[in-house]
Amino acid sequence: MRFGVVVFPGSNCDHDAWYAVSHNLGQQAEYVWHGSEDLGGLDAVILPGGFSYGDYLRGGAIAKFSPVMAAVKRFAASGGLVIGICNGFQILVESGLLPGALITNRGLKFICRPVDVITATVNSPFTCAARPGQVIRAPIAHAEGCYYADERTLDELEAEDRVVFRYADNPNGSLRDIAGILSRERNVMGMMPHPERTSDPLMGSTDGLVVFQSMVTAMAAK
Repeated sequence: MRFGVVVFPGSNCDHDAWYAVSHNLGQQAEYVWHGSEDLGGLDAVILPGGFSYGDYLRGGAIAKFSPVMAAVKRFAASGGLVIGICNGFQILVESGLLPGALITNRGLKFICRPVDVITATVNSPFTCAARPGQVIRAPIAHAEGCYYADERTLDELEAEDRVVFRYADNPNGSLRDIAGILSRERNVMGMMPHPERTSDPLMGSTDGLVVFQSMVTAMAAK
């Protein structure tokens, strides 16, 4: 399987994502520069965490104009798997690939600590290798991680089983404890916690590896 990790100016979790896929899963992973206009036959795309373009205006607001995002949109429209982690999630909502918004944390402070998230659905290519209700402990590191959407959108996400992860102890004020969501087609996911940072035994946990394992399982089943 070929994973592409998009690198924006200001990305700082790109190597972590690349390492999780290439070293911990043994899959092929390569970097994709933000100026690329073609994804070149990838099987999955990762938008990593960081501070793309310095998070000027707000997280992901400038990155959505990168040439690579047009390619990512075409890739997603064709059914390709796309995961956005932290800043990557912000980019996905800014780009319209996922609904809602990520706004300033309830406490108005940057939060950086491990949290527990509960797997809300295993009916997705990103959690199909997980157990229903499985708890994943992974770090968060964000100032704009509070998920917000209108009631109609929230009800739609619930009704269509598109909430992937929920916080066990909501750290940032996200509505309905949402930590990760799916697109309508279920092939695009955004999540604020960092599974790539808990994918290696040296980090003290491999909880997050199930997200990438699920993607490999889903792609192999196609």
